[in-house]
Amino acid sequence: MRFLYVARSAKLARWASDVGLGRHVYKVGVAEEDPKALAAQGWAGETDWTIVRKRAAQELAEDEALARLEAKEKLVDPKLYPKLKGAAGVFRLTASRVENHVLVTRALSGDGGTAELKLKPGDFADYLLHNAMR
Repeated sequence: MRFLYVARSAKLARWASDVGLGRHVYKVGVAEEDPKALAAQGWAGETDWTIVRKRAAQELAEDEALARLEAKEKLVDPKLYPKLKGAAGVFRLTASRVENHVLVTRALSGDGGTAELKLKPGDFADYLLHNAMR
């Protein structure tokens, strides 16, 4: 069974913040089995990756999912940043876009409260999964 996953590394996020990419950096990919084993091996020279969210993706290929996301978000080019060591599917997100997505989703579902919104890594992962599956 195929899985579309979103992974996060705290060390890579710290590095991305230092080089001007922002701290919201996530890896998106498609795995044939449970992606936890891939995360344990690590990407971009870091081994602290955690799978934030995963979703079953029957016929979705990784190239197709990345192309869909690249149309909306900034894909970090691994050729420009040697730290990534060729890791494909690393995206840089802005909090404002994810916040807008969460607010619109809440409003459409009828759960539009006035509570203050505090974004969590799961919100970023939900945003990426939503746009990759469209």
